[in-house]
Amino acid sequence: MKLFKNILVPFDLSTQSTRAFKVALDIAKCRDSDITLLTCLEGDAWHHKYYDARADAELIKKQKKVSKKYIEKLESLAEKNNISIKTQIITSKSVVNDIVNYAKSRKHDLIVIGSHGRTGFDKLLLGSVANGVSQKTRCPVLIVK
Repeated sequence: MKLFKNILVPFDLSTQSTRAFKVALDIAKCRDSDITLLTCLEGDAWHHKYYDARADAELIKKQKKVSKKYIEKLESLAEKNNISIKTQIITSKSVVNDIVNYAKSRKHDLIVIGSHGRTGFDKLLLGSVANGVSQKTRCPVLIVK
């Protein structure tokens, strides 16, 4: 059995998640692994009482468009390195749970994740996604700073 055959890289367009992708790419080259890039889109995190489904849908649509441009660059980089890559963009209510469930349901055996996608008040309020994923998943997690 090969270790790290299926690598999951949660990608949020941050510098840290791009760095995590590059680390995953290096591992994939050494291990002949496949990479899946997972982007979890959230609507307005502040929609508690003032939730507007149309505004939320519009925000998700814009996020998806921007994400695809970044993802295309990473797909190109993987292809240049002869690494098989899949990409998935999902709408998420709980990024940590969705990453953990995605990894489990698709039998990923390594998650490579950036350490600080969110900053400032969001990070304080929502907690660290990387920390949450490392606590909840059963597969190895490599946190890239």
